[in-house]
Amino acid sequence: MTLRESAPRHIPWSEPTALQIVHAHLGEQGPLLPVLHALQETFGYVDPLAIALVANVLNLSRADVYGVFSFYSDFRSTPPGELRVQVCRGEACQSVGGRALAEHATSSLGVDFGATTTDGSVTLDEVFCLGNCALGPSVAVNGQLRGRVGADEFDRLVHPGTSNIGFA
Repeated sequence: MTLRESAPRHIPWSEPTALQIVHAHLGEQGPLLPVLHALQETFGYVDPLAIALVANVLNLSRADVYGVFSFYSDFRSTPPGELRVQVCRGEACQSVGGRALAEHATSSLGVDFGATTTDGSVTLDEVFCLGNCALGPSVAVNGQLRGRVGADEFDRLVHPGTSNIGFA
C-alpha cells in the first residue's frame, strides 16, 4: 500500500449528515468532543458551519463549541490535503535533527505548519510527540510512522511521483 492509498476517505460536507452525526451522540455524557471528532473523521475537517449547528443541537453557546474546537490543535477548519504530514517537534526529535527537518519540510513544501499546499496535495502539521523518540526525527504520513527521517527521505515521502513508498 502506498502513502497516498492510505489516505483516509472523507465525504463532502453536508448539513444533513452533520446533523445525523450530532444526533447520534445526544445520549452520551459530554458529547461535544465525540461529536467534533466524528465530524472530522467523516468530513476530514470541522466545517465552520458546524459550530452553530452543534451549539444549537447540544444547547451550548457557539462560543463554548468554538472554544473547545479551537483549543485542540488536531481539529481543522479546512479540508486536509491528500497527504497529512506530521513532523515531530518534541525535544527528543529536536535533539537529533528535528529543527533542520522542520525547516526543510516548510521550505520543501512551500507552506508553514498548519497549512496545505496550493494544489491541495499535502497538509503539513507539527506535533509534539509521535511516541517514536528513540528513532527521531520522526514523521507520520497519513498515520504511517517513520523514524530517522532526513531531508532526502522526507522528499521521497511527500513529493508527487516519488511518494509511492510502500510499508511492509
